[in-house]
Amino acid sequence: MNRFKLLLVILTLAASPAFAQETDTTAPVTETVRQKNETDQRVYQLALRYNDFAVARMKLMELLERNPTNSRYGELLASLYYDSNQFSGAALAALDVLQVNDRSVEALEIAAYSLEQIGAMERALTQFERLHLLTDDVFALYKSAYLQYSLKKHEEAMNSINMIVKNSKSAEQKLGFPIDNNQTQEISMKAAALNLKALVFVEQGSKEDARKAFEEALALEPNFALAKEGLKGL
Repeated sequence: MNRFKLLLVILTLAASPAFAQETDTTAPVTETVRQKNETDQRVYQLALRYNDFAVARMKLMELLERNPTNSRYGELLASLYYDSNQFSGAALAALDVLQVNDRSVEALEIAAYSLEQIGAMERALTQFERLHLLTDDVFALYKSAYLQYSLKKHEEAMNSINMIVKNSKSAEQKLGFPIDNNQTQEISMKAAALNLKALVFVEQGSKEDARKAFEEALALEPNFALAKEGLKGL
């Protein structure tokens, strides 16, 4: 996933001294539990160093079982599943984190993208919508709009698209779109939203409105290949 930079952040933080001090913050921790936690954390970090993700996941599971309200262990576990393309496990781990901490941005991102990967589009949409509400991230809003369009929720998609177009950040942020020869081109979020708006109009049978939206997208990004193709196909 293009934007999934949080994996690197999570794994980097995992190797920091602060990680080694993490324990369940809502319950008293006995010396025995603390010692077990510290041992498991050291083994986890060694496993990461040697790219032994199976051992790393096992140690995180043991830490999570011993410290059920420490959502950080669940976030790390979900990220390792995702990084291994085990999207069902990633989704389940992330959703479990959200039961403990419903404001975990990492868990929302992992849940949203993992559910999308396994084809659970309705559930993925819910997580992207929650992610946008929590972070005001324009990309999360675009993902919501695209899923709404894919699920034929046209009115909801239009509302999301209009919010993107009105957001000043959308003119600055870029998305990658495929073109010929396995290459991609960077297009502004605003132009991408207008192209998506045109696609919604096409599905609704409003060709003139679609033409106008494609032309607006091309006015912003004259070389936008998908918008050119869409306009040509009307």
